[in-house]
Amino acid sequence: MNEGKRMYGLCERMFPICRSITGNGVRETFKLIQEELGSIEINMYEVPSGTKVLDWTVPKEWNINDAYILTPSGKKICSFKENNLNILHYSVPVDMDVSLEELKEHLTTLKEQPELIPYASSYYKERWGFCIAYNDYVSLEEGTYHVYIDSVLEPGSLTYGEIFFPGETEDEIMFSSYTCHPSMANNECSGPALITELAKYIASMKRRRYSYRLVLAPETIGAITYISRNLRELQKRVRAAYNLTCVGDDRTYSIVHSRYADTLADKVLDNVLKYHYPAYDSYTYISRGSDERQYQAPGVDIPMVCFCRSKYHIYPEYHTSADNLDLISPEGLQGSFDVMVKCIETLEHNRKYRIKTLGEPQLGKRGLVPTMSSKETYQQTLALKDLIAYADGRNDLVDISNIIGHPVEVLIPLVEKLLEAELF
Repeated sequence: MNEGKRMYGLCERMFPICRSITGNGVRETFKLIQEELGSIEINMYEVPSGTKVLDWTVPKEWNINDAYILTPSGKKICSFKENNLNILHYSVPVDMDVSLEELKEHLTTLKEQPELIPYASSYYKERWGFCIAYNDYVSLEEGTYHVYIDSVLEPGSLTYGEIFFPGETEDEIMFSSYTCHPSMANNECSGPALITELAKYIASMKRRRYSYRLVLAPETIGAITYISRNLRELQKRVRAAYNLTCVGDDRTYSIVHSRYADTLADKVLDNVLKYHYPAYDSYTYISRGSDERQYQAPGVDIPMVCFCRSKYHIYPEYHTSADNLDLISPEGLQGSFDVMVKCIETLEHNRKYRIKTLGEPQLGKRGLVPTMSSKETYQQTLALKDLIAYADGRNDLVDISNIIGHPVEVLIPLVEKLLEAELF
């Protein structure tokens, strides 16, 4: 549980920060993550506004100091300093009086969830606006309102970070998440927190068959920027990739498959979840919605799936003020960490094995099974015998796990014993 507690603590520190796809909130978030990582270095990059990235252009940088609305009776509402979801993100600066009718044209609300503040943004069209709970919206009085937004939208840069761990080969496993949403715990803070803890785990591994690439960037435009700068290398080296988002609650686990659900990443995560939490939710690529869209786009084709607990767009608190620190838990975060560690260990050991003997090997003389046989000892050795039966060079370890009904984590120590006995 130590990892879960550390991740939750980092989420608590990240939660108050106003992040967007660019700006000082993103840099402040990376500063917290770097503090948590200690000697593990994040390589930071700043990409100037106006830079062409594939079919997109890096937008202006947005920063905000304050925003609010004054009602005709002088009450301050939609205060940015009370909740940074109250502002339409990327709002241009305004300081003017408006009528209630005009104000309503600039308000976003959720009639179906009347007590909650929605999250909204306008990254690529300049406008201003506020987000408000529907119960507050319907109680707005007639009269003149004063709207004030102290923001800056000007040429700057987009910030992203990367952590890289070399392995025995240039083949890579990739993890990604994003740093672009304001105060939402599951949809924002949980992904970077999991990436941070996975970096510590990977750094501690005694040996790494694969190299590991961990990327944190603003969703969509950040992933597109990263792809535009690294596409050929990604296509050449990445063997399996996981986008991590909404991984902090404790309701379920979810996989959003790759475009054809046929990558090593699909295969491994499905296998791990089948044994870790059989009631997990499985979604096709048609249900995509996060950065797997960019990495799996035609012509990019990075073998990526998305891993969540409750999936984005599905859980009711998504993109609202209810996605707070009460929604996530150390236990929920720990569960996501455990799943990803199992994926790493599965990938590290996933090879095709072939038994060296002609016919079934004598295991007793090698100390691999008891020399006295009984009904009980027979059952205890079935996993080992079934592993050998399907170690014909045709199946990798995940295939064998799926065939014989034992998780890979049970098979790994058996493989190590067979290697030591020189049977593989």
